[in-house]
Amino acid sequence: MAALRSVIHLLWMGITVVPYALAILLAALLGLRAAWRYRIAAAWLSLCISGARVLLGIRTRMTGLENLPQGADAGAVLLVKHQSVYETFLMPTIMPRPLAYVFKKELLRVPFFGWAIGRLDMIHIDRDRRMRAFTKVLQRGRELLARGVWVIMFPEGTRTERGQQGSYKSGGARLAIDAGVPVIPIAVTSARVWPRKAFVKRPGVVDVSIGPPIASAGRKPDELMRAAQDWIEAEMRRLDPDAYPPPASAPTPPD
Repeated sequence: MAALRSVIHLLWMGITVVPYALAILLAALLGLRAAWRYRIAAAWLSLCISGARVLLGIRTRMTGLENLPQGADAGAVLLVKHQSVYETFLMPTIMPRPLAYVFKKELLRVPFFGWAIGRLDMIHIDRDRRMRAFTKVLQRGRELLARGVWVIMFPEGTRTERGQQGSYKSGGARLAIDAGVPVIPIAVTSARVWPRKAFVKRPGVVDVSIGPPIASAGRKPDELMRAAQDWIEAEMRRLDPDAYPPPASAPTPPD
């Protein structure tokens, strides 16, 4: 039954993306503002998340929304634990501000989905040209943050298995320091129900925990990223303790 539900949900996303993508392309052709195009995209993502709840039995439990910066001029770089596609779709549906993802340019070639995100205020990069990609993240990131768009990044770079920790990259911290905004660490336990390499999804709860803002002023990139990493990984162990080995006990001193 879980496999059948997973197939139905995949078909649901594949069918519904077409009219929403065409709507975004038409909005871009008519010169509608980026904010309107983003709303269309967020509406489709909300449809996908609702479909996951109804068809797959996947629910979201949120904590820490009060930690998000307030005010029209409050910028932020969101640093999110990445375990599955679920959080990629979820974040724009729960955040109070438009988000700009940093993603590889190859996604632009995906029919409908890629065509649509190419018409949104996002940051697509060529991972083979690292210096140019980093420069683009800084320049484009500053522009978007100045316009009230929050930049969201997955600092591990790719999805990680449940209970695993990837190598945290400092790009998000560098952007935050350069733009003078805080980073917001976010822990997500999506791999409990939506495993990275498994097609079949399981019913259950995805915990999303938003941490306190970490100020970037006066910090070095590695120091800022380490603070975000420490919070995320500690929170992951609190939210999903069964996925991590218990801490090694101290040896008993001899009598």
